[in-house]
Amino acid sequence: MALIRIEGDNLVVVIEGLDKFWALKGSLTVPLAHVRGATVDPGIAGEPKGIRAPGSHLPGVIIAGTFHQDGERVFWDVKDPSKALVIELADEQYARLVLQVDDPRATVDLIESALTGRR
Repeated sequence: MALIRIEGDNLVVVIEGLDKFWALKGSLTVPLAHVRGATVDPGIAGEPKGIRAPGSHLPGVIIAGTFHQDGERVFWDVKDPSKALVIELADEQYARLVLQVDDPRATVDLIESALTGRR
C-alpha cells in the first residue's frame, strides 16, 4: 500500500511494508506541475499491464513495480483493486501511477485540491 502526501510543490508517494520489496522502490516524488489528475479506478487491475520490468505480478495477490505498455512506463502498487487510484503524469519517467491507498476518494480529493491551488 502507498501513503500519499503533498509536500510544498511535490506529490510524495511512500511505499509501505513489504510492498517496497515487491515494487523494488520505496518512494517517488513528483512535482505537482507534472501531475495531470487523479481518479479512483477499481477496475484497472483487470486490464492488461504490459511487460513487467522490474517488479512483481502474482495474479490475485499483488501487482507492484514498473510495467511497460504501448511505449509508456506505469508504476503499480496494488493488492486490493477496490482501493486503487490512478495518477496521470506528464513529463515524468512514468506516465501513470496505479496505487492502492486506504481511502481512494479522499486521496483523489487531496491531489485535486493541491492541483486547484496551483492553477
